[in-house]
Amino acid sequence: MSQRHRRERSEHQTERDAWAAQTLCYGTLWGVKAIVAREAGPPEALELREVETPHPSPNQVLIKVAAAGVNRADLLQRQGHYQLPPGASTIIGLEVSGTVAEVGEEVSNWAIDDPCIALLAGGGYAEYVAVPAGQVVPPPLGVELVAAAAVIEVAATVYSNVEFVGLSDGDWFLVHGGAGGVGSFAIQYAKHIGATVITTAGSQDKLNYCRSIGADHAISYHDDWPAAVRDVAADGVHMILDNMGAKYLDDHVQLLAMDGALVTIGMQGGRKGTLDLATLAAKRGLITANLLRARPVEEKAAICRGLVQNVWPLIADGTIKQPPLTVFPLADAAAAHAHLQSGNNIGKVILSVSR
Repeated sequence: MSQRHRRERSEHQTERDAWAAQTLCYGTLWGVKAIVAREAGPPEALELREVETPHPSPNQVLIKVAAAGVNRADLLQRQGHYQLPPGASTIIGLEVSGTVAEVGEEVSNWAIDDPCIALLAGGGYAEYVAVPAGQVVPPPLGVELVAAAAVIEVAATVYSNVEFVGLSDGDWFLVHGGAGGVGSFAIQYAKHIGATVITTAGSQDKLNYCRSIGADHAISYHDDWPAAVRDVAADGVHMILDNMGAKYLDDHVQLLAMDGALVTIGMQGGRKGTLDLATLAAKRGLITANLLRARPVEEKAAICRGLVQNVWPLIADGTIKQPPLTVFPLADAAAAHAHLQSGNNIGKVILSVSR
């Protein structure tokens, strides 16, 4: 064989190997459509591809997806900064709405075509996703199916952490990014409990929105927001729901009330910070950090049951209102990520799956 033929054969083998690797990563290249990332990188790395159709295990439900919520964790995963839990789908997406397409042999409480929403460990940016049955619940009454894709991730995040801390009537509560998905839900849920709510946001429109849904104090994070918090909460804050992490760690410890709790749910401001243990000890403060995605299936199922019992009625009667929604087609996931990443969004971004 000539050197030229050996080189051409090697090039063809390289192409076949790349195709095989792609097939192993994304499944058989025919079936259902999903968004996959070519590589860790900018929004443009997201592409619509055909992947292998998922099949439910005995304790799972297969959902025909109507819409998928877009969350900050999705941006981190796309950028390569989010370590997936063991066994999680590499396809992005932590929440969906849709209808039941198939049920596992051990599942008895769901039937084909039932409307549902689901909390996921991954796989939501797709036409179909298989989910443990305990993480699948009916949508809140009165919430249209596509819009329901914006509900469960933020509700589960806020509800589980507020219940853990035990926020009470008369407490002070601080959440950053009040005009976003988690923030807008947290403001309303904390107000329902009876807390005095402080939030931060980056524009006048966002501050006005936060006040319109119940925030008692809405502060620009471009200003000296810790001083502004101290001015209104002289005895400190009983619960801080923190999506910033390291950047605000010292300020948060200083702002805690006696027996207050700092709950970190995100690390937009970094992973490593300096902790003043003396100040924390003097306040008998609690610092805890948890990610909903990494919790065991049993814990997620318990949270979902709590949502149906305690939170869905608040959405149904208007106590907690749906935030504004910005809807993109599934194929435009890159544009959806760019929009959320811009910081200009108010409310939730969702991907609508049309067929």
